[in-house]
Amino acid sequence: MLRGRVKLYAVYTKAAEQVARYEEGIENLRSVLERMADEVYSEDEIEAPLASSSRVPDAVVVAPCSQTMLAKIASGIGDTLASRLALNALRLRRRTVLVFRETPITAIDALNMMIASLAGAVVLPASPAFYHKPRDIQGIVDFVVGKVLDVLGIPHELYKRWDPQQH
Repeated sequence: MLRGRVKLYAVYTKAAEQVARYEEGIENLRSVLERMADEVYSEDEIEAPLASSSRVPDAVVVAPCSQTMLAKIASGIGDTLASRLALNALRLRRRTVLVFRETPITAIDALNMMIASLAGAVVLPASPAFYHKPRDIQGIVDFVVGKVLDVLGIPHELYKRWDPQQH
């Protein structure tokens, strides 16, 4: 949806590769991301331009944001390109959205969310609403993606906005 509208970077983790394989049957996540993003990096490419705070994009979205990634960000651990990029974005007060996917949430998760939020991140749990009456999984996904775009200030029509007159 954003291709051609903004410059897109993708940083993927080893865990993302495993989840993509298990949940989606994707054997080569990098090749899939290369069709969507302008530049693609793995988490161990710490020498990538995005590792420097002088090359941080206008916004960073960590999606999905695992408990491990949230803990690294909340603790200031920039040991991978992905966590370093998020930390650099927070340092520079760039819009940083953490799409947390774990459930249930422990007190540790809640505390890490609070710390990340205090540091400037927007914590956006992948919790869809159903007032827009999604017809399929794509409708549920579109709602969460639409919420991310709302935070970033990017216009879209991925879901029908709440209208109390229609409910």
